[in-house]
Amino acid sequence: MAVDPAFLANISLFAQLDDDERSVLAASMVEQPMKVGETLFKTGDPGDSMFIVHAGAVELYVKDKAGQKIVLHVAEPGEFFGELSLLDGGSRTATGCATVEGGLWILDREDLQQLFRKRPDAALDMLAAMGRMTRKANALLQARVSRNVNEEVEVDRGNIVMRVADVVADFSGSITFLVLHVIFFAIWLGFNSTPLAFDPFPYNLLTMTVSLEAIILSTLLLFSGNRSAARDRIRSDIEYEVNLKAELEVAHLHEKSDAMHEEMLERFSRIEKALNISTRTSKPMPAVEVRIQGDPSKT
Repeated sequence: MAVDPAFLANISLFAQLDDDERSVLAASMVEQPMKVGETLFKTGDPGDSMFIVHAGAVELYVKDKAGQKIVLHVAEPGEFFGELSLLDGGSRTATGCATVEGGLWILDREDLQQLFRKRPDAALDMLAAMGRMTRKANALLQARVSRNVNEEVEVDRGNIVMRVADVVADFSGSITFLVLHVIFFAIWLGFNSTPLAFDPFPYNLLTMTVSLEAIILSTLLLFSGNRSAARDRIRSDIEYEVNLKAELEVAHLHEKSDAMHEEMLERFSRIEKALNISTRTSKPMPAVEVRIQGDPSKT
């Protein structure tokens, strides 16, 4: 199946080419089908071509030292990838895996060089695409650094209602709140027990005031409780991430130690074989007595 030059016109890298140039470039491309879960290339593989997605999707990811997967980009139809190894001739810096069944167009190094000779602006478009991926990778790496719990908790502090709820919750749980209410109730009940009372027994006004205060206070406490639950979830997530990173790092160290152990055993085995061979070759040859049969009287 030949590449449609009109499809290349929708890609920023080839948009500045004329129809004839796009037709020549399309004729040099090769189609490659891909299935879900298929690995197109791995980190460290030699890179001598770039890929253009015309159907499906390809996930580009790397793994850090702890073994965690970091997704750099998901290439969809109309996007290209693999250009970095194609430009510098180095190995692949990421792993490409198909997440949606589809197909790719493959462009090799020689065809790309011819394109840059004809249209130098295409190199700038490719550099811009590489810059966007680099910025995205930097943002992902910064986001994966261990987070500060206090900073995460303070994200929603800009809401005035939530700040008031936190202040009220802190104050209502203090001894000052209790003492002030005891003093207030004592003064209210004492004054309304005199002839100048404005709220005599059974203190209906006091009951209504306390009921309104309970309603408002309980609502604010619920707000603060929800925020506390959100804080606890953030702390739990961060603790989980830290524990997961520690577990993966320990597993990675185990893999390293196992590899070193296997390498040492292999070296010891080679040394032992070399010593056995050296011992066998250094042994003196046994003396061989040669007797000549014949008449002893003859000389």
